Amino acid sequence: MNAGPPMSSDAALEELIAGNSRFVSGALTHPHQNSARLAETLNGQHPFAVVFGCSDSRVAPELVFDQGIGDMFAIRASGQVPDSAGLGSIEYSVAELKVPLLVVLGHEKCGAVAAAVEKFKHGTTFPGDIEFLAAAILPAVKAVSYLPGDMLDNAVRENVKLVVQNEGVAYLGHGLRDEDGQDRRGVLWAHHRKS
Repeated sequence: MNAGPPMSSDAALEELIAGNSRFVSGALTHPHQNSARLAETLNGQHPFAVVFGCSDSRVAPELVFDQGIGDMFAIRASGQVPDSAGLGSIEYSVAELKVPLLVVLGHEKCGAVAAAVEKFKHGTTFPGDIEFLAAAILPAVKAVSYLPGDMLDNAVRENVKLVVQNEGVAYLGHGLRDEDGQDRRGVLWAHHRKS
């Protein structure tokens, strides 16, 4: 548990980078994943980072960053499309839990972004709310349509950048302050390669 004064956004980022390095190298430590940690967190949580990532089952933030119970506040939505529930969850983590770092995590071969690419290239329409996701991500695809390289990979990166710039996400990440008036929160985007 995050004891004492809240961790700085720099220290939180260092912890995520260290955890991801362990994940990439296969030297996972699986911290805070036992009944003792569960008991520690029964009366409250003090995560050091909020990760807004994709729902993709292959990109679980706690695994990708080698963290455990109570370490991260994970919010997931396909393609990192922010809606009221996601923004409310981010707001809660920043305002109430005093989380110092917000990471928007995209990943290669994202199916939601691939749907937006299909929509852009072929005018494809999708059933139900899949259409909503593709339409929400379409601005990222359009923004990179002229770039060389893989359109899907370029669009994944652009989508994450646009989510970070989203009015609600940017406000929640930068606009809320500690009781002492210090702005200690950082917002950044990251791209995870599964291979």
